[in-house]
Amino acid sequence: MSDRITVEELAELMKKAAGITVAPEDLQQQYNSGFDALGIDSLGLLGIVGELENRYGTPMPPDAERSKTPRQFLDLVNSALMTGA
Repeated sequence: MSDRITVEELAELMKKAAGITVAPEDLQQQYNSGFDALGIDSLGLLGIVGELENRYGTPMPPDAERSKTPRQFLDLVNSALMTGA
């Protein structure tokens, strides 16, 4: 298992934790768009964070669930995983 979350994994987590299906290509194109534009609310983001914490067995940064964009989210989560790994 890699220590970086990819756009593909984020798309899969969005589907699993928030019930929102977004193709990875679309997510990549909307990398700097708000999660709200993708249909993800704060509760959905919280579910994604919880899923990641379960998967990696490590707490995510508190700011992760307040991320506004996929880019911001992945930057935060990936830096946390790299330092925590």
